[in-house]
Amino acid sequence: MLLQLDQLIHRNARYRPSSPAVTFEDTTVDWREFEERVNRVANMLTELGITKGDKVATVSANSLELLETYFAVPMLGAVLVPLSPLLLPSGLASLLRDSDAKCVVTQQSMLPVLRAGELRPELRVLVADGPEPLDYRALRARASAAPPPRVALAEDDLYNIMYTSGTTGLPKGILHSHFTRSMYSLIFSAAFRITPESITLHTGALIFNGAFVTMMPTFFQGAHFITHEQFDPRRAIEAIERHHVTHMMVVPTQIIAMLGSPAFAPERLASLQCLLSLGAPLLKEHKDRLNSLLPGRFHELYGLTEGFITILDKTDAVRKSSSVGVPTFFNELRIVLEDGTEARPGQVGEIVGRGPMLMLGYYKRPDLTAEALRDGWLFTGDMGSLDEDGYLCLVDRKKDMIDSGGVKVYPRDVEEVAIRHPAIREVAVFGVPHEKWGETPLAAVILTDPGAAQADQLRDWINARVQARYQRVSRVVIHEDFPRSPAGKTLKRELRKPYWETKAG
Repeated sequence: MLLQLDQLIHRNARYRPSSPAVTFEDTTVDWREFEERVNRVANMLTELGITKGDKVATVSANSLELLETYFAVPMLGAVLVPLSPLLLPSGLASLLRDSDAKCVVTQQSMLPVLRAGELRPELRVLVADGPEPLDYRALRARASAAPPPRVALAEDDLYNIMYTSGTTGLPKGILHSHFTRSMYSLIFSAAFRITPESITLHTGALIFNGAFVTMMPTFFQGAHFITHEQFDPRRAIEAIERHHVTHMMVVPTQIIAMLGSPAFAPERLASLQCLLSLGAPLLKEHKDRLNSLLPGRFHELYGLTEGFITILDKTDAVRKSSSVGVPTFFNELRIVLEDGTEARPGQVGEIVGRGPMLMLGYYKRPDLTAEALRDGWLFTGDMGSLDEDGYLCLVDRKKDMIDSGGVKVYPRDVEEVAIRHPAIREVAVFGVPHEKWGETPLAAVILTDPGAAQADQLRDWINARVQARYQRVSRVVIHEDFPRSPAGKTLKRELRKPYWETKAG
C-alpha cells in the first residue's frame, strides 16, 4: 500500500524520539513515550481478543487515552468507530449495535448512558478514568510496551467507520479505508503546508471527522499535536500564544467566538500560518474581518465526510472570498443540473465530485451507497456554481432550500445580508410553514449583547436589504444560543423542528 499507517507512530518514535508528539491540557509526551503508550493499548486490546477487522468504538471526550486508542486500533488492523458522548442512550445503543462493535473505550460519566441503552452482554467496556467494568489504565500498565505483531494490511482494509449526525432515522456509517486516511495525510500536508516543525492546535471534539483533516497530516509529519478537553476561546488564544501554534482547524462558530473574545488581539495569534475553517460555510462578513485582522492565514475547506473536498487557499482568500476554492490535486468537480447535464459557469446545480479520499460506501447500506456513489462520482446533495475561473461558489444544501410559492430561496443569501447588522453575532435562516406560500423564511439570531436590538427592528432591517421580495423573512426570533453538533455546527433541523411539529399537530 502507499502509506503504512499502522507503522506511523513507530516511524516517528524511531526518527524523532525526543520531539514533542502530543500535548493534552498541561501534559506533553514525546514520540518515544507516545509510542510506548500506544503499543501498550494495542497489546491490551489484543489480550481482550481484538483482532483484524474487529470494531472498536470510542465514546469519550478529548483525552490522551482517546488519542492512544485512535492510533492503537489501526496497528491491529481493527476498525475505529468514534461515537459522540452527547448521544442519548437509545441512539448510542443503536450505533454500537449497527457498527458490530466488539469493544468500547469510554469514560466513567458515560456508564449510566451506556447501561440505559441496554449493552449487549458480549460488548467489552473499557473505562479510561475508572475501575469498572474494565480498568483501562490498569490493563494498559500491565500490557507489554513492545510493538504488537505486524498485521498484513491492504489498501481497502477498513480504517474507521464515521457516523454522520443524521437528520432522520439511524445515522449512516461512512467507511474509510487505510488508503483514504493515507490520502488525508498526504493531500492535507501539502494543502496546509504542514511540516515536521509545525505545531497544530485542535480544541474541538476529536470524534468529528474534521479533526482528522489536521490530525492525520500532523501525525504523518511527526509534528506536535495539541488538544484540549473542549473548546474555550480564551484558552485557545492563550495556547496559540504560549505554544507558538502554526496550524489550527475551527468551525465557524469557534472563529466567531475567538474574534468576539475579550482575550482576542491579532498579535497574540501572530504565530499562525494556517487558520482553517470547515464544517459549515463562514459568512463573508466574518471572512472579511478575519482576513483584515489576520491577513495571509485563512483557509476554508468545503467537503463531506464521504470524501470530496475543495479548498480556498490563503493566497486566494481575499480575491475569491465569495467562493470555497477549488478541488485539490487528484480531485475533480462538476456541477450537474436536474436533467443530468453539466452546468455552465454561473448556473446553480448539484455539486458532484470524485477523488482518492472517497469513502468505500455506507456500512451495511448498499442502497444508500448506490444512491450517493454513481460511476465513481459522489453526488453531494449540495448546491453550487462555478465562477468564470472554476472556483466553487456554495449556495446551500438541497434539503435546506426553501420553496416559497414555487420560488427557490437559498437561506445563505439571506444570512449573508442579516450578518451585516452590527447587533447580530450569528444567524440561521430556514423555512417555516406558511398558509399561502407553503413555506417562508424565518431568521433565528444570536445577538452580540442581550437587548442590542428588537426582533421586529431586525426583521425590517433585513427585509429592506435583501435582493428579492421572496427572500424577505416573516419573523426574526432571538436565541441565547443555537443547538449544536459535537463539532460545534449549528443544527438547523433542531431549530426548524418545533415549527413543523406544530403544523403537523
